[in-house]
Amino acid sequence: MAHRKLLNESSDAKTVKGEALKYMTGILYLTPSDLVDGVNLCPFASKGCREACLYSAGRGKFSNVKQGRQSKTELFRDDLEFFMFSLVKEIMRVKRKAARQGMTPVIRLNGTSDIKWENIILPSGNNIFEEFPDTQFYDYTKDWTREKALEGYWSNYHLTFSWSEDKRNQKKALEFIDRGINVAIVFDKVPEVFRERKVINGDETDLRFLDGRGVVVGLKAKGDAKKDTSGFVFKG
Repeated sequence: MAHRKLLNESSDAKTVKGEALKYMTGILYLTPSDLVDGVNLCPFASKGCREACLYSAGRGKFSNVKQGRQSKTELFRDDLEFFMFSLVKEIMRVKRKAARQGMTPVIRLNGTSDIKWENIILPSGNNIFEEFPDTQFYDYTKDWTREKALEGYWSNYHLTFSWSEDKRNQKKALEFIDRGINVAIVFDKVPEVFRERKVINGDETDLRFLDGRGVVVGLKAKGDAKKDTSGFVFKG
């Protein structure tokens, strides 16, 4: 059975920076939030998050790219078994490609989505992280119910919580920071310290698993985000 191509390799301005460190990122881009009928891939997305979403940035502005992402999302919705079969094959393909180029493969499955991949079980009885225990996975999430993953239960899955203007999100984000769980915040002016935690430059690379634990990932407001008044951008 032929599988469906799902992953792009180091395909955007941020993930490509990882190549300088000899990492090849296989990234999955789907249609975010509830833009495809019958499925919501970002159930915790706020208004500010939707407006700042990178879904239409870069190559995402082209209609053929949007159609491809929508098609993948429809496959996820309509035939999850075949989607996951294809995803396993795709991860294997990226691993082979990275090996040929002398690079380390890493996988980011929520490029423009916020899916609980840990809850999707393969025929083997494993989730995707357990299926590839020697492969590093990483993501961002606004889903504060994913505490098991945020706390590093799967040693090869690094998950960073993302700040938004939603008051429930901010409450959980501050709790996570105090507990040493990494949180990414878009700042108007990136500080050196936030709530007694070191702030690192999150714009240098997308390789969040290199950050270690107990840091705040500072992202500088760019483009329209500089004009944000919703609270999505933290203004100190």
